[in-house]
Amino acid sequence: MSSDSPSSRPEPTPDTASLDASQRVIPSWSEPLAEAASRPVGGPLGRHAAVGRHWFWTPLRVCLLLAVLALTAGWFGKAACIQQYVTDQGDAELDWRSGRQYVAMCYSDIVPLYGAERLDEDDTFPYATSWVENEGTEHEQVRYMEYPVLSGLFQWVNAELTHGWIAGAEAGWLPTALPVAVYFNITAFFLAAAWLVTVWAVARTARRRVWDAAIVAVSPLVVVHAFTNFDTLATAAAAVGLLAWARRRPVLAGVLLGVGAAAKLYPLFFLGPLLVLCLRAGKVGAWVRAAGAAALTWGVVNLPFMVFLRDGWSEFFRLNTERDMDPDSLYNVVSYFTGWEGFDGPLAPGEAPELLNTISGAAFLALCAGVAWVALSAPRRPRVAQLCFLVVAAFLLTNKVWSPQYSLWLVPLAVLALPRWRLLLGWMIVDALVWAPRMFYYLGVDDKGLPEGWFLGTVVVRDLVVVLLCVLILREIYRPSRDAVRAGGVDDPAGGVLDGADDRVVLRLPRRGARGGRRDSQRDSHSRSRRKAMSAA
Repeated sequence: MSSDSPSSRPEPTPDTASLDASQRVIPSWSEPLAEAASRPVGGPLGRHAAVGRHWFWTPLRVCLLLAVLALTAGWFGKAACIQQYVTDQGDAELDWRSGRQYVAMCYSDIVPLYGAERLDEDDTFPYATSWVENEGTEHEQVRYMEYPVLSGLFQWVNAELTHGWIAGAEAGWLPTALPVAVYFNITAFFLAAAWLVTVWAVARTARRRVWDAAIVAVSPLVVVHAFTNFDTLATAAAAVGLLAWARRRPVLAGVLLGVGAAAKLYPLFFLGPLLVLCLRAGKVGAWVRAAGAAALTWGVVNLPFMVFLRDGWSEFFRLNTERDMDPDSLYNVVSYFTGWEGFDGPLAPGEAPELLNTISGAAFLALCAGVAWVALSAPRRPRVAQLCFLVVAAFLLTNKVWSPQYSLWLVPLAVLALPRWRLLLGWMIVDALVWAPRMFYYLGVDDKGLPEGWFLGTVVVRDLVVVLLCVLILREIYRPSRDAVRAGGVDDPAGGVLDGADDRVVLRLPRRGARGGRRDSQRDSHSRSRRKAMSAA
């Protein structure tokens, strides 16, 4: 509730939203969306309101509660796909009749993978258990678990817990259900816990902007995709890794990024932005410790499988090499709307799309080089979250696969990099809505689904919105005075050893508007002096 009328508080500008670096940013002063949302409960916070004195409801706990509500909605969104029906023979079967998984838009990879990865069988182990796909045809192929090691082990542990649950149910100790439904619920529980860890880590990393974690908590992408696949495991490791870096613990940060990379590869991409930022600030030693810890951790997790189960371990890399472009990639958009089939065309089993792989890899590396240039040439050193977002977005835009749940990777980074609530929620809504035409495209036109062009049109809109976010981040990098995070004299909450560090390596080219850049640099110098004075006091 407000202790003052709205007219009695200062104008909602970033500088007055938090008067100095030690004060918490008040969203209802600085965010129009938060201000509008506060009206039903009394309006924006008053100037003399008591903050931080409730015995239980801290901002972090409120954000975690919001995340629990969003995750509950996400579970109900997938629940239609674990319903059962009784056959004429009296057996209970999973009810995916008439394309239910697409019509109800409840599809989750967790459900079919329980059988497809042979997790429903006893005495199986990932990367050791194999099976023959398309047996007896020219496409016959030996298959193994297709996920990175930690994701594969996560699925196997949940399957073992499922077998134990079913045994307890048969003994009369536990409620019974279809094994695949039990498996989905056990998996969903741990995935939800991982997203709560992600919210916690973002709140801790954001520091005085702790309420920004609410956007991570209630993201529409979480409601739609938290239980579509296993990606919240990687987001949790990546977010806690950034928190460890922010706490000036580079070795722990490297360990966590290595763990995340053993579940999904993308957390390793953070090492690129950290390298160029440490180079600019003369903190390369911290990066070496983080990168070494990440490599060692990834190696310790993967080495036993590389040595003793090499064929199964390499399945993930083989499939990603041989995989053709997915329907939701920009390459498929170009191919569909132009009619060009130059991305290697139809492939035989085991044949890799070499041209597509080359174009995708080269495009990603080129954008990474551009991000490195930005990091070294900007008038002020960019923040860690800004560059990490740009690199991960570059990977998704140039990759031949953008599975829908991959968008979860961007959520914590976007909130830390560009905490503008209306803008971020607008992007998340657009991205989440792509799920509807995707499902009806998979349903097929013959079954009253959507043509491919409708689906690809929404993919283009999503990609354009992500590009817009990148442009806005670049604008704030080159105009640091526009950066809401840096208002009030803050440098980089996620910077760790980089926070407040002086530049050692900077690329400078003569350009128009240099005077404005010098003004920003002078303002930044005054801000650093102010922080040092505050610390001494």
